[in-house]
Amino acid sequence: MGFLDRRTISVLLTILVVAGVLSLVWLARRPVITFIFAIFFADLLEPVVERFQGWLHLSRGKSVAVTYLVIVAGLLIFGLTVGPRIIHQATRLPGLFENVKSGQIAWQVGRQQGWSSATEDRIHNWLAAHQSDVERYAQGVTRHLSQLASNLAWILLVPILAIFFLKDRSKLRASVVGSLGASANRRFLENVLTDLDTMLAQYIWAQLLLAFFAFVAYGIFLLVLRLPYALAVGAIAGVLEFIPIAGPLFALALIMGTAFLTGYEHWVWLAAFWVVWRGVQDYAIYPRVMSKDLDIHPLLAIFAVLVGGEVGGVLGIFLSIPAVAALRILWINWTRGVLARKVA
Repeated sequence: MGFLDRRTISVLLTILVVAGVLSLVWLARRPVITFIFAIFFADLLEPVVERFQGWLHLSRGKSVAVTYLVIVAGLLIFGLTVGPRIIHQATRLPGLFENVKSGQIAWQVGRQQGWSSATEDRIHNWLAAHQSDVERYAQGVTRHLSQLASNLAWILLVPILAIFFLKDRSKLRASVVGSLGASANRRFLENVLTDLDTMLAQYIWAQLLLAFFAFVAYGIFLLVLRLPYALAVGAIAGVLEFIPIAGPLFALALIMGTAFLTGYEHWVWLAAFWVVWRGVQDYAIYPRVMSKDLDIHPLLAIFAVLVGGEVGGVLGIFLSIPAVAALRILWINWTRGVLARKVA
């Protein structure tokens, strides 16, 4: 069989190995994703650990311990001050959905908005006729929440694994780089790891800052306008800022949906604020907090988000941008290596 020469066999084996690795990654996706988020969390805390190490002249391990103690203290302070109000408002939000399912929301909102009895009856009858559809959507939300609860153990494992990445960062990196024999390959891997560390740290910090700014902006504005459940809606909208492109749209739907379900009258101001805030966040704050390592064309970012959402849902949307940025880093370093070899 002449077509099975050495080169063809090598290509086929490479394809089989790649397919096998991808299959193994897919089967072990939960621990793989947990390790990825542990690396994200470690990159997020790395600048803080270095600051404590320099300020307090502590060892690496003690600096990591101090960083975690500060985080726990901050969470306790937040939980004892603003946390109870957010939780109280969040627990009342499902009651609005029950009013939608029963159709009572038509009369509740109708009285506040001055609807006629005929309009209230038509909306109530429409909701009653589509109650099965509403329940199906509710079951979908409940299913996603139950999946999140089932992954709670993996979520709690993230900060624990991050301790090892933070404490033994240099050793782990040296062992990975040292496993390669050729000096050119080691140099390539060192450059890629350095660029990836910088990109991931900048991306996570940028997303955290964007979420914090969004929480403050939404919370203050919604409280000023006296939107019911303002703190809970603002907190959820801030968390949604972590999801590129789709998150702000979900936040708009949440704000407008809450306004409608509670009979809030000034919904035009809410929509206007969202448009203005997106302009400030996307064109003023975002370029200043995002690094040049994530210089991705908006069309490519939208494509990546759509593909990530189709493949992995919300998690795929969140990971799509850093995945594209990582591929860009690999491509840039590979082309630099090729050019260097040609010049040499």
